[in-house]
Amino acid sequence: MALPNGGAWFEAFIGLLEAGAVPVPIDPSEPECAQMEAASLAGATHFWREGEFVQVQLSRRRSQSPALCLVKLTSGSTGRAKALPATHGQMVADGIQICTTMDIAGDDSNLATIPLGYSYGLGNLVMPLLLKGTRVICASSPLPHALAADAARLCPSVFPTVPPILRALVESDLPRECFRSLRLVISAGSPLDAKIARSFLDRYGVRVHGFYGTSETGGIAYDRTGDATLEGRSVGTALEGVRLRLGAGGVLTVSSRAVLGRGRFRPPDRVSLNAFGELVLEGRADRAVKVAGRRVHLAEIERTLRSTVGVDDCFVYALGERDPAIVAAVAGRGSPADVRRQLRLRLAPWKVPGRILILRRFPVTGRGKTDFAALRQALSASRMATSISTLSADRQIAAHK
Repeated sequence: MALPNGGAWFEAFIGLLEAGAVPVPIDPSEPECAQMEAASLAGATHFWREGEFVQVQLSRRRSQSPALCLVKLTSGSTGRAKALPATHGQMVADGIQICTTMDIAGDDSNLATIPLGYSYGLGNLVMPLLLKGTRVICASSPLPHALAADAARLCPSVFPTVPPILRALVESDLPRECFRSLRLVISAGSPLDAKIARSFLDRYGVRVHGFYGTSETGGIAYDRTGDATLEGRSVGTALEGVRLRLGAGGVLTVSSRAVLGRGRFRPPDRVSLNAFGELVLEGRADRAVKVAGRRVHLAEIERTLRSTVGVDDCFVYALGERDPAIVAAVAGRGSPADVRRQLRLRLAPWKVPGRILILRRFPVTGRGKTDFAALRQALSASRMATSISTLSADRQIAAHK
């Protein structure tokens, strides 16, 4: 089903469940070819789009377990999209864990800007409605003035959203009182810059609470007080009912009734625990390369970049399989030369990216996450890997301009 947020989405979703079908929600903003590719990946037999419901020859009809509730589709940010079957029990468990931890009740109203069919939307919007009766207000538009008008008219109390929308609200000219009905603002999907969290609190008087999860696990960690998000120190602590085990090398194992499959999953992120016992994301666990015989962890370079003056966000990438060249995309307002100069004070020479591409802000996917595929394409197109590794700083700046 490829339907926009709204009453028709819920009618289709619940109607399909009552008919014994297994819904596969996909992004209605994707082009038709991408929608059909997603349907094929999920093994769909029928396709429900706005205005039509058609049978398609993507797979043979086969009996399904009555425990199966829906199929989630991952964002494919790593280039390897997957179809993830989820049972009724797993979806209910995720909803209970989220509502209990975030204190979301039946008399709350959720302002929906994230798509209902994404894992974040299913856990924070769909399940609270089905379990608690928590009202869902489907925003007319994610643009700041439209959100302010919806909030003034319908008085939502909870706002699960993503960093790009929070940034837009902070940079807008909206009055402070336009979100006075909100008691809880949640940010997930990608890391939130602490400066945006502080600006949102100063501007609208509401704290932002960081939230971390995956499609395979549902919710994992949550910043209950908002302090960790304001300081940019972590994504909080485990949700109620979620058990975390930290292994060697920062490998995290998540266990709960909401985890798909056998109840345990290892997210592809390296993590650590800080002095507050909170979960700190250190970067992807599998992102290490050898440069001139030396092992380099790209997450280490990203951590250093994020603490560099003038850098709001960053993405470090290795171009080429043999003798790879390290390159970086930076969201900020500094210059490549200035960023490189700061890195040289804190990193070994072979860890400093050979090319730094400065962007005002990163592109995002329809899910509100950083579009890593677009960043990889931009970095790959900027120069041949062999050329990047030998360019001087001056030539790199000239090439970027």
